[in-house]
Amino acid sequence: MTIAIVGAGLGGLALARVLHVNGIDCVVHERESSRHARGQGGMLDIHSGQRALREAGLIDEFFAIARGEGQDMRLLEPDGTLLLQEDTPDDAPLARPEVDRADLRDLLLDSLPEGVVRWGHAFESADSGLLRFADGGSATYDLLVGADGANSRVRALLTDVRPAHTGHNVVEVGIPDIDRTHPDLAAMVGRGTYWVLGDGLSLAAQRNGDGRVRIGLGFYGTAEDWFATSGIPFDDPAAARARLIDLLPGWDPRFTALIAACDDAIVPRSITTLPVGLTWPSTPGVTLVGDAAHLMPPVGQGANMALLDGALLGLALAAHPDDLPAAVEEYEREMFERTAAAARMSTDLQEMLRAPDAARKMLAFFQPG
Repeated sequence: MTIAIVGAGLGGLALARVLHVNGIDCVVHERESSRHARGQGGMLDIHSGQRALREAGLIDEFFAIARGEGQDMRLLEPDGTLLLQEDTPDDAPLARPEVDRADLRDLLLDSLPEGVVRWGHAFESADSGLLRFADGGSATYDLLVGADGANSRVRALLTDVRPAHTGHNVVEVGIPDIDRTHPDLAAMVGRGTYWVLGDGLSLAAQRNGDGRVRIGLGFYGTAEDWFATSGIPFDDPAAARARLIDLLPGWDPRFTALIAACDDAIVPRSITTLPVGLTWPSTPGVTLVGDAAHLMPPVGQGANMALLDGALLGLALAAHPDDLPAAVEEYEREMFERTAAAARMSTDLQEMLRAPDAARKMLAFFQPG
C-alpha cells in the first residue's frame, strides 16, 4: 500500500516513524522547503504523548532532550499576589517535562530514513488516488493522511467544517538570553512557566531551552478583528510595547517590566478551534491527525493528541496491513472519543481563563479540595 502523509508536523512524523518501526513504507509531503524554513515555536508540555514516543522507540532520546525543570510553575494575580509556586526536585520523574518543539521535531525527523520527507511539496488537491502539488507535480496514494494543521486542505475531503475564532487573541513577545540580559527578571520567572491571570487578561511566560523567555499576552472576549482595532502598532516595536503595557492597567510593575524588556519580535496570534467532538463518516482512503482533525485551545493538549494520533494510526495500519478501511475506522473510533474528551477539558480551561478571578479558579484546578 502507498501511504501519503501531508504535513511534517509532530502528528505526521510520529505516524511515519511508527510505520517505519513496523516495516511499513510511507512518504511525507511537506510544503516547507526544508526543516529550517521557519521557526517551530516554543515549549511543549509532553505527558500523554509519551506513549507515542515509546511506540516510536524514541522515549530515551526524548528524555535526553526534555527539560524536567520546565515542570516548575508560578501562578500570580495581576496585583502581584503569588498563589502557587511549584519547584520540581532534580530527581522528580519526567511526568510532564517541557521540550522545545523544534528539538522534538528534529528528533522525529532524524529517526526516519533519508527521502521519507519530501520538502517543497505543497499539497493542492487529491482525488481518485492522485495527489496534486502546487508545482504541478503529482503522486499516487492508497491512503492519504492529512497532518497539515489548523488550516488543513485535506480536511475538506472529509468535512466542510472550518476553524472558528474563539474570542481569544494573543500577542507573543520575548526576552532573549534572559539570564545574561535581565537576571532579576530571570529569577522572577524561574525555570518553567510563569502565569499571571485575571480581568480577562493573561500573561504566560515560559523559559525556552535556548535561554529565551517567550511571553504570550492573552486578551479574552475580543473580536476576530481585534488586532486591527487594538491600537497596537505592530510595525513600531517600541510603540507596540508601550501600547501593550497600557492594555494592562493596574498590573504590578514587575509584570509590565517583562514587556518593556522584550525585543522587537512582536507576533499577533488569533486563536481558532474546531467544534468539540467533530466527526465525519469513515472514508476509505482518507483520514486526519492532529490539528487537522481536532484543533483545540492551546492549553497543553494539542501536541500530545497529535503524537498519539500518529502513533495509534500507525499501529492500526500495522495490525490491518491488508485492510485499510478497517484500520482507518479502528483508528478514528478511538481518536474521536479520546480527542473529544481532551477538547472538552481544553475548552473548560479556556473558559476559566476568561474569568475575572481566573487565577483563583486555576489554583482550585491545580489544587482541588
